Amino acid sequence: MSINQIDMLLESMANYLNHKLKIKKRDDVLIVGIHTGGVWVAERLHALLKLQQPLGQLNIAFYRDDFSRIGLHPHVKPSTLPFEVENRHLILVDDVLHTGRTIRAALNEIFDYGRPASVTLAVLVERNGRELPIQPDVIGYSLCLEPGKHIKLNGPDPLFLEIRTLHE
Repeated sequence: MSINQIDMLLESMANYLNHKLKIKKRDDVLIVGIHTGGVWVAERLHALLKLQQPLGQLNIAFYRDDFSRIGLHPHVKPSTLPFEVENRHLILVDDVLHTGRTIRAALNEIFDYGRPASVTLAVLVERNGRELPIQPDVIGYSLCLEPGKHIKLNGPDPLFLEIRTLHE
């Protein structure tokens, strides 16, 4: 997918979010991106939506359910939520929604900071293979990949998507 196509997806997502926020009369939302690709997408959406509040960043390494199996990455950075989440409306952003486990881990971490009033999930790419009942509210692009294929967002500048074959 080309850089221009990703920019168009991001603009479409921002327009949809803007419309959704106006309907729900939410003008003071907070955006939280999931490290790494979700932060890149969140930065773009944050700018397109012209939000005043700072951007939050989650690193869910300690919240993953496969932590004991894969271990800790040596360069884990802490999460940064420069605002209170209690009773606030959040937009949680990730690059690719696949199994749903990353989103589950992100929600667990957010709730450790407080109980938000709502969480809207925005993803650049939604693909098949869900293992948990997690559904995005805003989707840039939906695709179905055959087994053994994986989609990855590369960036941060420029952002581009590539489909890879997994080698097991």
